[in-house]
Amino acid sequence: MKRISFSKLIFIFLGGVILLFIIAPLISMTMATSSTSLFETATDKEVLNSIWLTLRVAFLTTLFFALGSIPLAYVFARYNFPLKKLFTGLIDLPIVIPHSAAGIAVLGFISRDSTIGGIASTFGLDFVGHPIGIGLAMAYVSVPFLINAARDGFEAVPERLEKAALNLSASSARVFFTISLPLASRSIISGLIMMFARGMSEFGAVIIVAYHPMITPVLIFERFGSFGLKYARPVSVIFIAVCLVFFIGLRLIIKNKHDAKD
Repeated sequence: MKRISFSKLIFIFLGGVILLFIIAPLISMTMATSSTSLFETATDKEVLNSIWLTLRVAFLTTLFFALGSIPLAYVFARYNFPLKKLFTGLIDLPIVIPHSAAGIAVLGFISRDSTIGGIASTFGLDFVGHPIGIGLAMAYVSVPFLINAARDGFEAVPERLEKAALNLSASSARVFFTISLPLASRSIISGLIMMFARGMSEFGAVIIVAYHPMITPVLIFERFGSFGLKYARPVSVIFIAVCLVFFIGLRLIIKNKHDAKD
């Protein structure tokens, strides 16, 4: 029988404490919620609509911003240019600033008084209080996760493979889509999942841009403020369960696809 060293025991203990800190509040919240209130909340039309809105906007926002984020990540990974370090640092800025401040920044950018908001209003579109505004607030705080993950993925692709393809007269676009993108796909997909997950859980930025229509994090806050913990807790439990199902499900699908390729 192998003896476990003292240092390993310390590591296991400290790791267990952190895991307990993460898991215990969720278990406590779930156990404190009655099955009756869970059933009533699960059949509440307002709750169902908010969950569907949250998932739909987060998913579409992730897909839309991926169109520009993935090429940007490739540029950061492959090219050197003036102020590159400054720009890569700015990418992380939405992560570190208070999300309420991020919401105010986005609101000033898309309100009717701004250039973009003014142009949209001429077509009868007001981003504030609209799903598009919600999506923009979600994207602002979540897109760095995609850019950073995709950049790391592209950096891990050997440049010699790209150069060999270019020497064989392949176009830059063909090299990107047939070599760089497939080889970096695991990191890119992980970034997409993280962006989606971070977006659908956003509260601070969204509540400033669009209190209505209510995404689920805002609905939880509204019920807590209006009715207290008893009415906010069941919505929280259901939304956390939905998030876990989507997050774990996407991870398993991606893992199975990569295992099948291997």
